Amino acid sequence: MGQYPWLKMPKLVILKSRMADKLFRAVILGPPGSGKGTISQRIAQCFGLQHLSSGDFLRENITANTEAGVLAKRYIEQGLLVPDHVITRLMLTRLEKITRQSWLLDGFPRTLVQAEALNSTCDVDVVISLNVPFETLKERLSTRWVHPTSGRMYNMEFNPPHIHGIDDVTGEPLVQHEDDKPDVVAARLREYKGIAKPVIDLYKKEGVLHSVSGTETNKIWPYIYSLLCTKITPVDPEESQHSPPLYSQ
Repeated sequence: MGQYPWLKMPKLVILKSRMADKLFRAVILGPPGSGKGTISQRIAQCFGLQHLSSGDFLRENITANTEAGVLAKRYIEQGLLVPDHVITRLMLTRLEKITRQSWLLDGFPRTLVQAEALNSTCDVDVVISLNVPFETLKERLSTRWVHPTSGRMYNMEFNPPHIHGIDDVTGEPLVQHEDDKPDVVAARLREYKGIAKPVIDLYKKEGVLHSVSGTETNKIWPYIYSLLCTKITPVDPEESQHSPPLYSQ
């Protein structure tokens, strides 16, 4: 227990017993630029799952100036990853508030410590791991721009903003993250591979891991859709299968 201080929180340690057996819980894993956000939106829309993005929660807490947000901001401003104990407490606290809903986690767990903390509170039914070739990821990230406040992503090749350098919704300037620049991308991808392997191995051992390989979201989506249809009923099978695609990479 001493190794994971956030598990001392009384509400969190009873999360598992309070979650109904019929609820569906999924996790999506993938390196930067793999399309996790796009796939997550499609899954949430087609299967009625609550999409829980760690990046969105971080931004919300930073904007709200919460204790976790202030702490996370310090690390981000220094170009550092948010520590396990901060992001884990943030995410598990959120899960405690939606114990009667099915959900999909995007961006969490990122490390083995985070995965073990999640396992101690609830059972995960499906883990989808996106495998995208290095060159494809490198190209996507080097042409990606973002709206800092909302986290909205644009790609200059296939999803450009209406006005170059300007967010479609707010009209505010877009920026390119330092770690999305070409000379940094390779190091980011190597780092992800090292951190993610123990997490992938854990879920593989538990028998819930499903790896999906490809270079285009639209081409791997049918496989993911078919996989999930064996686990959970779509909100509207006909509409879900044939609905126009969301923004994809």
